[in-house]
Amino acid sequence: MPLTSAPTDAPASDCLVLFGVTGDLAKKKLFPAVYRLHCRWLLEVPIIGLARDDWSEDQLHRHARESIEEAGEKFDEKQFAALMKKFTYVQGDYSDPACFGRLKAAVGDAQHPIFHLAIPPSMFATVAGGLAAVGLNKGSRLIVEKPFGRDLASALELNSTLHEFFDEEAIFRIDHFLGKEAMRSLLITRFANAILEPLWRRAYVESVKITMAESFGVEDRGAFYDSVGALRDEKAKVLQAARPVDPKHFVRGQYKGYRDVPGVAADSDTETYGAFRLDFDSPRWGGVPFFIRAGKSMATTVTEMTIEFAAPPRPLWISDESHLPPNRIRIEAKPDSFTALTWLRKSPGDQMLAEPITLAPPPELRGDIGPEPYELLIEEAMAGDPTLFAREDSIEESWRIVEPILTDYPPVVEYERGSWGPPGGRLLARGHGYWPEEPPA
Repeated sequence: MPLTSAPTDAPASDCLVLFGVTGDLAKKKLFPAVYRLHCRWLLEVPIIGLARDDWSEDQLHRHARESIEEAGEKFDEKQFAALMKKFTYVQGDYSDPACFGRLKAAVGDAQHPIFHLAIPPSMFATVAGGLAAVGLNKGSRLIVEKPFGRDLASALELNSTLHEFFDEEAIFRIDHFLGKEAMRSLLITRFANAILEPLWRRAYVESVKITMAESFGVEDRGAFYDSVGALRDEKAKVLQAARPVDPKHFVRGQYKGYRDVPGVAADSDTETYGAFRLDFDSPRWGGVPFFIRAGKSMATTVTEMTIEFAAPPRPLWISDESHLPPNRIRIEAKPDSFTALTWLRKSPGDQMLAEPITLAPPPELRGDIGPEPYELLIEEAMAGDPTLFAREDSIEESWRIVEPILTDYPPVVEYERGSWGPPGGRLLARGHGYWPEEPPA
């Protein structure tokens, strides 16, 4: 059955090539995603795994089995055996032209192969050029993993290099966050509800707050993380109308013990926590601050967005409500996937007191009920649908926004592991403190 998930006239990919198939990303994400697509009859094409390791196909099959079982998938021996029959392994060094000759032979008669680059970004140009040298860039697609550069200059250089060999329509920059159920549900919440749609504008919204927190540290990825940091690892996405971030609205933190991680410099100033404020120049959002924070070794692991609405004028006969939360919509993407709405109602009793009440699905109805992010994104890329992928212009805009704070930034402030970030700092939303602050329940 061909891929038909997207309303597009683009030809479906007829061969899937996984660069870096023996690596960590392939084991944790790609093999489980490919297995799920296969079990749904959405991957009726040859699959080629390519890496430098001198593996036999039996080694690759064992690696795939371990990956799928460790991901907690319901394992079916017949389905797995059928999937492995589609697999071919090609060994080679990406800088060796002969590697791409072997790959071309393995691709065979496929007219629209798709290449997933689960490899370091430093190898993107080498691989793109190698594919072009044997004609595999014609009629094909490229799936590129984060990070998309380290700053605006490197992002421009990367895009320019890729465009030497692939048109923009053929490049799919993958971000698994955009494939989450909660992010797709946001489109329905935002545009399909008549009672909410008129309220998503500056006249009614007080602030927008985005948290990307992880309870764990950098663990065994110290050397990699020390060269990247929280800011470069978690960037705002669609920022066309945003002003460049003012360094005075940037807070940096580092959890205690980070410098003791193997691979981290003893005097490292790399942030493991970053929070900044965005301001927009647009008729809809001008004057509404957007706050974004990301951190490791936080109190919990959560990815969520909260839209806080401005308080209406209060009738004189309502008692002081300064302690009450504002009306808000909270969209959680991780660990669960759901949307909650908080508003005020009269508290039971004879006094005119207000209390908050939250409407949210019960725990058993939370969570991702659709495809897993990588499963969906590979499916959509193979169908040629770019909706859930980052475009060249949005990537470059994102780097433009944060460019000032890549070079002009305050020193990191230590914070306790298991906390909500460095103490003492504060980013303000029209008088309401945002940081540090626990996300609403």
